[in-house]
Amino acid sequence: MSNIRHAPTAPTRAKVLAAGERIDAHRHDDHQIVYAGSGVLAVTTDAGTWFAPGNRAIWVPAGTAHAHRAHGHLDLYLVGLPADDNPLGLDAPTVLAVGPLLRELILAYTRDPDDDSPERLRLLAVLRDQLRASPQQPLRLPTATDPRLAEVCALVHADPADPRTLASLGAATGVGERTLSRLFRSEFGMTFPQWRTQSRLYHALRLLAEDVPVTTVAHRCGWSSASAFIDVFRRSFGYTPGTHNRRT
Repeated sequence: MSNIRHAPTAPTRAKVLAAGERIDAHRHDDHQIVYAGSGVLAVTTDAGTWFAPGNRAIWVPAGTAHAHRAHGHLDLYLVGLPADDNPLGLDAPTVLAVGPLLRELILAYTRDPDDDSPERLRLLAVLRDQLRASPQQPLRLPTATDPRLAEVCALVHADPADPRTLASLGAATGVGERTLSRLFRSEFGMTFPQWRTQSRLYHALRLLAEDVPVTTVAHRCGWSSASAFIDVFRRSFGYTPGTHNRRT
């Protein structure tokens, strides 16, 4: 990332982003919780992209240079926490599950950022407790540093429906399958099929945010059938893709 803006205080507020709108690269001296009440949020750093639909939030640690992008109409809720207040003990961006209570706490806490009443402080204390109890979710597309791996990842990103095996992709880029398999594990901590599923889910969320029909999304993202796509989506996000844009 280049031209990184420094905004010392991470704001606590609600903000609306239009489909495709971006917040350019910046960093805070505070931690920040970023929650999408509607649409799909992507947070990108030099290390990769974390993505979250409406039942997920993204933890962004203090000092992390990051950019936001909205897929679909995005109701964005931001909660800033001082650098010495890290209820999660996390030093890297992380996607968190957001249950109904945590969702309402985030919405209520961001409603009036200038309110410094005892009631709002108690609200923050409960919010912090709920954050500690929120399961972490592996919704991340890491950025490859090895150019051989980056070339293969670019091919898959360009066409999520591409059915080629890792061996075929390696042949197309002049890299052996065993070398690529090792690179996926060493750089990303996952196998090629696991990474490709993550990539396809990210593309699927983007298409769903644009109101593309479920069957079309399944076809464009490489699933053999709509039912296969629905099964993977439900296991990953806890709801079916057909209800995605109604979860506000």
